[in-house]
Amino acid sequence: MKFPILKKILLRLYNNYIKKHFGKLILALLLSFGVAVGTAAIAWLLDPAVKKIFMEQDKAMLLLIPLAIVTAFTIKGLSLYFSRVILINVSQEIVRKLGVQMASTVLESDTHTIETKHSGKYISHFLYDVGLIASMVGTGVLNLMKDSLTLIVLLGVMFYQNWKLACFALIMMPLAAIVSKSLGKRIGKVTSESAVVSGDLSKFLSEMLKASKMVKIYQREKFEFGRASEILKKHMQKQVKIAAVLIRATPIMEVLTGIIIGGFIYYTGFMVASGEIQINNFFSFLTAMMLSYQPIRSLATINMLFYQGAAAAERVFGVIDTKLNIKEEEGAPKLKIDKANINFKNVSFSYPSSKESAIKNINFSIIGGTTAALVGHSGAGKSTIINLLPRFYDPTQGQIIIDGQNIHQISLGSLRKNMSLVSQDIILFDDTVRANIAYAKLDASDDQIKNACDFAAATEFIEKLPQGYDTIIGENGIRLSGGQKQRISIARAILKDAPIILLDEATSSLDADSEEKVQNAIINLTKNKTTLVIAHRLSTIIRADKIIIINEGELVESGTHNELLKNSPIYKNLYSKQISAN
Repeated sequence: MKFPILKKILLRLYNNYIKKHFGKLILALLLSFGVAVGTAAIAWLLDPAVKKIFMEQDKAMLLLIPLAIVTAFTIKGLSLYFSRVILINVSQEIVRKLGVQMASTVLESDTHTIETKHSGKYISHFLYDVGLIASMVGTGVLNLMKDSLTLIVLLGVMFYQNWKLACFALIMMPLAAIVSKSLGKRIGKVTSESAVVSGDLSKFLSEMLKASKMVKIYQREKFEFGRASEILKKHMQKQVKIAAVLIRATPIMEVLTGIIIGGFIYYTGFMVASGEIQINNFFSFLTAMMLSYQPIRSLATINMLFYQGAAAAERVFGVIDTKLNIKEEEGAPKLKIDKANINFKNVSFSYPSSKESAIKNINFSIIGGTTAALVGHSGAGKSTIINLLPRFYDPTQGQIIIDGQNIHQISLGSLRKNMSLVSQDIILFDDTVRANIAYAKLDASDDQIKNACDFAAATEFIEKLPQGYDTIIGENGIRLSGGQKQRISIARAILKDAPIILLDEATSSLDADSEEKVQNAIINLTKNKTTLVIAHRLSTIIRADKIIIINEGELVESGTHNELLKNSPIYKNLYSKQISAN
């Protein structure tokens, strides 16, 4: 990462996330000064300790100096503890805010944006990247303050004891800075590579947990084990490389330290022999110098933490800065439902990843309170039409009108509040049956939930579950059958009681007995409501007030069942296939 980019990212982190905690940082700085003073006091006290206790054998000092040393260590320990606690709190608050902003962006992003990035990558941002940022703030900032102040105060002790030896000791500092700069650039690159591998690992684990049955039925355990081994090997190699770069400063600093101390002892031998420095001054100076190498080593590697944190922040900001393609105009009015009439006017749509149009110049209207069925071969564009109504996507051309209001010019919240969606892709949470149904109306009473389940033909099987409505159903309802999951999904839509109903093959997972019950429930659900349904089943098609035939993204014909049966070859063909299938 180049320095201008690093500077820009760190400046953004400071202005947007750290600056508000400035008071806590000042307190941590003052406590860091306590650490520095305590450390320096330990070194300085060796001067009177050697002189008064060992050379002059002053009995009064025999108690006072050890007590002073204990006090110095206590000040150092308590100051370090409280400064760490403060900065840990600050770092975790920053992590929380970044996490909230990422979550907000993900939740508000359009469907295409979410689908273009694997969920494992998002998980890596939330767990891996924010951890690096927390380490930079919680550890990096603390060490920067603590070690810088400690080094300055220890240098004061060294200059107090002997300025010539202090100048000799200072030779090491520019060497440490050179080492730090060289390793810092390397760590930024390695951390970015590690983040990619970490995302791949999260992606792999996510897929394996969801695809366990498929792996077993196709007997691909060895194949997936090989993939796991390869990904884990790459992850290990990147972590080893990061650790190697981080500790690379240690042997270099140790060699430099050895050279400096060896030269120091050699030089000091002549000074002691000539009487230029006393033995008590020597011990105090030596202690201060030895203690100073710890903060020097720390400062030599501290910019690596900042490179790691900045690289992670760049990836996190990439999520936060994602452009929202589906958004409402500022001050957009709420949707006002009168009859819930729906009109598609010259609507076309192309998926961003495709050059072909999914639907082309679609025109149709649905009278409020009636049911329209979308019929056509798989891939014809039926689901695309359904997804445009709640603005999961926006048309590339044309307008969608509800009761005379362009859905692009009203608030998203009010638009989606007036719609219920039941899809063949059922989404359930790892929570209770009650919580999953109440997701449509969080303040719903037990009676309202039970009534919704009665309409969805779900009450009977729910009451047979181990804890009834309080049964945990597992990830995406894994403890339920396909039909049971679908009926809970329908109960959730019934509870919402929206004026516009969108059904995407809502009975696709049901057996004959359950389908009959749910079809009756759907009749109750859609009574006097505007319903747009993707239909393959004959019973659903015949019941619709209007049937819209979609073929290769185009609306080819529309009408009632009897009208189309007389006039539409395409519909006759679809109808005959349905009869054959039944």
